[in-house]
Amino acid sequence: MPASSRNPESVIEFTTRAVVAGIVFGIAFGAANAYLGLRVGLTVSTSIPIAVLTVASFKLFRSKRDSVLLEANLSQTIGSASSSLATGTIFTIPALFLWGFAPPLWQVAILALLGGLLGIAAMIPLRRLLIVKSADELPYPEGTACAEVLRATTDAAAGGGRWIFIGLAVGAFVKLALGAFVLLPSGLEWALPVLPKAVLALEIAPALLAVGYILGYRQSAIMVSGSLISAMVLTPIIALVGAKLGAPLFPETKAMIIDMTASQIWSRYVRYIGAGAVAAAGIVAVARSLPTMWTSFAAVLRGLRGGGTQMADGETTPRTDRDLPSWVVLVVPALVIITLVAVPGLLAGNMNVSQRLVAAIGVAIFGVAFVVVSSRIVGLIGVSSNPTSAMTLVTLLGVSVIFVFLGWTDPSARAAILTVGTVVCIAASKAGDISQDLKTGFLLGATPARQQLGQFIGAAFACWAIAATVLLLGREFTFGSPELPAWGLVGIGSALSISALIAGLPGLAFAVGIYLPLGSLTPIFLGGIVRRMVDSRRGAKASDSDPGVLAASGMIAGEGLVGVLIALIVAVSRNSPSMSSALSSMHFGAKDFTWLKGAPAIGGGIIIVLAICALLYVAATSGDAPEGTDAERASVEAK
Repeated sequence: MPASSRNPESVIEFTTRAVVAGIVFGIAFGAANAYLGLRVGLTVSTSIPIAVLTVASFKLFRSKRDSVLLEANLSQTIGSASSSLATGTIFTIPALFLWGFAPPLWQVAILALLGGLLGIAAMIPLRRLLIVKSADELPYPEGTACAEVLRATTDAAAGGGRWIFIGLAVGAFVKLALGAFVLLPSGLEWALPVLPKAVLALEIAPALLAVGYILGYRQSAIMVSGSLISAMVLTPIIALVGAKLGAPLFPETKAMIIDMTASQIWSRYVRYIGAGAVAAAGIVAVARSLPTMWTSFAAVLRGLRGGGTQMADGETTPRTDRDLPSWVVLVVPALVIITLVAVPGLLAGNMNVSQRLVAAIGVAIFGVAFVVVSSRIVGLIGVSSNPTSAMTLVTLLGVSVIFVFLGWTDPSARAAILTVGTVVCIAASKAGDISQDLKTGFLLGATPARQQLGQFIGAAFACWAIAATVLLLGREFTFGSPELPAWGLVGIGSALSISALIAGLPGLAFAVGIYLPLGSLTPIFLGGIVRRMVDSRRGAKASDSDPGVLAASGMIAGEGLVGVLIALIVAVSRNSPSMSSALSSMHFGAKDFTWLKGAPAIGGGIIIVLAICALLYVAATSGDAPEGTDAERASVEAK
């Protein structure tokens, strides 16, 4: 038991300002994560940024309190609830739009909430076994790092916190300048003279540079290598073949390849290859993850039989070992299942009662099982590496088999299966998130029951903000195309992905690189180079408490929030002719206009990118990161 657990029974922890700050920061970072995930298919952990922001905001108001440590921990627990909800929502709900089942706000929000409630409640009885009893075996790297950051920022006048505000300002300013007031193009391109239709591209985006810094050099290098194959190999080959054709090449039915631009070739052909690569890598990830999932599930069952999670909800139980009452573990999952069955239209596809019952049972079985798996896996490899996508695919496959066996094969059944996957994906992601938060609380001497209640509160508020963000962005910028891909191209992508796996590369990272355009991957790679330079200077890998990570997190939040704001302004202006006219006169958010063009635009864009890279480097090497602690080294080694 950590020394801090010897705190007295009465501590300052669950306060109004902690709850309000957690809700506000959770909504903000949830919207930003939804924006980032829809843009590049990646989300980031928000516990540490919210912890730093909370401490900084508390210090703005003078207080006679000796410490805000547990208050800040509760705030980050509430705020971090939004990340897992965003992850599950953005990776499943857009498919409904592609299939013509555009869901309303209430449906998306309630599905996200139900997944969150299931994940939290099902993890409560696992806390003593996984967080306390297995403390030496399961380090929970993000939770340990967050505890170190909270100690450093509350016990001393640490300067690292200022970098997240600087990052917020930079991300917001650049997005406003480029995305709203279109001072110069948001993307730069250079055509190569030798390879036909080969184009180097760079998107000017602080969030993407920040993502690269957080991912590190190796991951970003693998991703950009896949994208370079698409831009420098696949596109030129298609262009060479198409130049000799006298008719359109399927799946395109109208335009000739010789008349297409590089981006059109990518859209009509290369992205299907990328989709095949992602699909193949995902199937392999499922196969590889199944033994780990089963081992984790079996280990937890053995611990349960050994009495590792017996509830102790009495007055004699120490404050630092109190969970929410046992009835919560039973009532909340039951309410989730009852809601899925009783509310028509909640599961997509207008299923009848018997079909909804089967789907709800699927949620219960797969949801509870993968909560157990996820809670233990993140203790070893962290939230960022949690294979929730593999768990979701297993869920979709399992429920699909049942539906097919029962003869439910129409398009509405397919949509219902997807919403089952949404709830399970969020539940598994949420279980991993709360496990890290409870680890942080264990190290700091927090009250588990208050953290668990805080997670319920955070999920109840964040689900609406995330649902609104996803639907707003989908309405204003669309979720792609509903067209069916050419299966031959999908097969090519699968072969490329399998080849990368044979060579020892992470298949999904490489496949995502093939699927995403080079312009989006180049800034991620540049951010990875900056992280490599920082690691080389320090002689070791930088940790999550590195001010560079805080600055990067701020950039992601700043750009994401402004991106959502721009979409909201555009949506509102459609119902106001005068406002629409005013925005048009300013070229607000225009996609085919910029004030600077040609060489000045290219020069300005390069300067902005280099300045952001320099800012990340300066932040990371500013000496503000608390280095050398045993807990931090353990966190870094675990990752």
